[in-house]
Amino acid sequence: MSEAIPRYALYGEGHAAAAGGFAHIETIAERSALHDWEIGIHRHDHFAQVLLVEEGHASVTLEGDTTDLEAPGRVIVPAAAVHGFRFRQGTRGFVLTLSTDFSTRAAGAADPLLAMLARGGIAPLSAEAAARALWLAREMLALQQEWQQQDPLFLALAESLIRTLGRDQGGAGEAPRDDQRLTRFRQLIELHYRQHRDLDFYAASLGLTRRTLSRLTAAQLGCSPMDLIHRRLALEAQRLLRYTNATATQVAGELGFDDPSYFSRFYLRMTGRRPGEERG
Repeated sequence: MSEAIPRYALYGEGHAAAAGGFAHIETIAERSALHDWEIGIHRHDHFAQVLLVEEGHASVTLEGDTTDLEAPGRVIVPAAAVHGFRFRQGTRGFVLTLSTDFSTRAAGAADPLLAMLARGGIAPLSAEAAARALWLAREMLALQQEWQQQDPLFLALAESLIRTLGRDQGGAGEAPRDDQRLTRFRQLIELHYRQHRDLDFYAASLGLTRRTLSRLTAAQLGCSPMDLIHRRLALEAQRLLRYTNATATQVAGELGFDDPSYFSRFYLRMTGRRPGEERG
């Protein structure tokens, strides 16, 4: 496919495979000042990011929506989410990057840490949460000067920071807890959505019947299992149509659709827009 969405580990440093235990923190100014305070649209396939705005303003684009964020505030960018930032000159804060295996620090499938990293989002911070999160960020920045790979103290501080953001009443509040089977279903979708597997495949992989899987998604998400799979396909299609110069036919082929006309009808049904309208 021509000119795909740029993929980076750290912005501007090329695409890197996931490194187990990778963690890195830097100030907003350290990288954005080199790019006229703008971080262009890109994605990190194997890394999640946490942005803390201590002072100033950020215009945040996350999955096609742009939000203005005044300090103090935070952004959590899930792995593979398309995003970009434009900062007011002189904006202060921190950017924390973590490989996706950081989520193994969660105590279990119901741990809010998993939902924070998987769903992400943009929110203001209360003064109390901002003070604690920024203190933790400064401690990590100082610790990084004496960096040791997979430093357990650095990772513990990173976990404390994310949990602080999750508990903050000035932010999004506690995310709903998912059944562990639903978490596994989402993981399977991520692995196989381009292959257009049928519902029997997913149910069998989970050790469930189709009926049980359908009841599970209806009860917790208010939709069918195929709705969830189709939403993931539509999201990826939207990313490719908006942020690359690929044609609708190329996107259809990339996502496993044999018939471009069927893909166009699918996209219209899922998004209310025709593929060609995403260019506008």
